[in-house]
Amino acid sequence: MSTPNGTPLTRHGNRVLIPSAKPARARTASAAAPPKSAAAVTPTATVAPAPVAIPQAVVRTMTVCVTDELATVLDSTRNLERHLGVTGASCPRYWAIPALRLWQRGHLIDLRPAKTGPRQCAGGPIRLLDLAGMRHGAYVGASVRHQHWTHVVAGTRPAIPWPTFLQRHLSDPSGYPMDTATGEFHRQPRVQAMRMHNAATHAPGQLDLGDLEMFQAGAAAYANYHALWALCTDAFLTETGCRRTSSWVQVGTNERDQVRRRWLGRRWR
Repeated sequence: MSTPNGTPLTRHGNRVLIPSAKPARARTASAAAPPKSAAAVTPTATVAPAPVAIPQAVVRTMTVCVTDELATVLDSTRNLERHLGVTGASCPRYWAIPALRLWQRGHLIDLRPAKTGPRQCAGGPIRLLDLAGMRHGAYVGASVRHQHWTHVVAGTRPAIPWPTFLQRHLSDPSGYPMDTATGEFHRQPRVQAMRMHNAATHAPGQLDLGDLEMFQAGAAAYANYHALWALCTDAFLTETGCRRTSSWVQVGTNERDQVRRRWLGRRWR
């Protein structure tokens, strides 16, 4: 038997058998692979944004501007709902000027006697009200209160304010009930420190949980906020009966705010 020429040898001198070539399979159109440039695309469904629920505004204090004639009627009858359409009572939150004359006391509403400090009233002519003193007093008091708050919450992490939990509850009441929102807010270490302090302290020295966000903004921001808020209220009623509210929504945060009362602070020109 003849040996084919040109057969390759191994390193040991043995011939290497070359297997016969197999016939190539014909490719059909059905078995053709898709071109590399073609890519499968899965359509993405458009997700509509969840509706944002706006909390209902709470009006606790209202400033009312009235004429001199109506001021006299209100001082004598105190029927606020009949004349103003507002359910509430007068609130002595304004300061009278230090140099108040004896004959000028009759122009102020609900002027309260004071042994020390400024005398408070529910309203009166602006020239008899110490508005600058109210702003300064609110600024100083807020500065002291912020320093005390810093001592109470020392060593705790910044907390998420209550409006964030409330907004999540209003957006999905069934999936995120109010009990869950309240519990998660109260479980924060900084909130727990404030609540424990309030439980062991009388009312004048308690820290408002609603001011948590402003507390965390810093001493200067907290003091300026209360200085501006000293003369502002939740709503304003003009002489013509037009009721105006602020563009932002104020929502009660602590336990005392759950009982929504409407108080009326009055100011006359």
